[in-house]
Amino acid sequence: MSRLFLDLVQRNALLAGFAIVGAIVWGSYFLSNRLTRGRVHGSAIAIFAGLVLAWIGGRITGGERGLADLPLFAGVAVLGGAMLRDFAIIATAFGANPVELRKAGRSGAIALVLGVLVSFVVGGAIAWSFGYRDAVSVTTIGAGAVTYIVGPITGAAVGASSGVMALSIAAGLVKSIVVMIGTPFAARAIGLDNPQTAMVYGGLMGTTSGVAGGLAATDPALVPYGAMTATFYTGLGCLLCPSILFFGTRALIE
Repeated sequence: MSRLFLDLVQRNALLAGFAIVGAIVWGSYFLSNRLTRGRVHGSAIAIFAGLVLAWIGGRITGGERGLADLPLFAGVAVLGGAMLRDFAIIATAFGANPVELRKAGRSGAIALVLGVLVSFVVGGAIAWSFGYRDAVSVTTIGAGAVTYIVGPITGAAVGASSGVMALSIAAGLVKSIVVMIGTPFAARAIGLDNPQTAMVYGGLMGTTSGVAGGLAATDPALVPYGAMTATFYTGLGCLLCPSILFFGTRALIE
């Protein structure tokens, strides 16, 4: 019976990959609601669980693709591959309406640029302090501090190693969790109580899941406004980090 099950999974690897990821996401949102009352967003828990499973898979097999090196989970490699990743990014970009950005005004646009630059510089400085001296690694980890989506996209574009890209995802994940947890506590001090400040906040922080989770715990009515500029932030980071910021970093440190 077990042999039949394994054969069925291997023959339908992509469907099995969808089922595995779906189960992880469902479990993560369940834990988010039951254990943290939504203060830690389900997506952050899911990403953390994925990193842990990748580490376990790598330790068991000694391979380079984490959990996907196990035949039972081979479909995860297809589901998480570059093709579907890029498709998801393009689909997200097509779903965003640039006209909506005008609603944030000049302050929202400035927040977007400053948010990307400050996060990149802080992430790059931390990478440098931990001994990374090449522009590819510094740029990738700096991009991870922008968001955990921008990090691996930048790493793939500039040729970073899988280990450095994993660090960039971890950096973005830590930022996302900090934003989720810290937003409700900082909201009153920074006047985060109206759509305009929510859009500026989303542009400064940028991590969509972190901003959405934090605003949901603060005032659910503010979530669409913060998430809108946070989505543009991710797109802007994907444009700037592998290009202008990478060439600037290389000129500065090499």
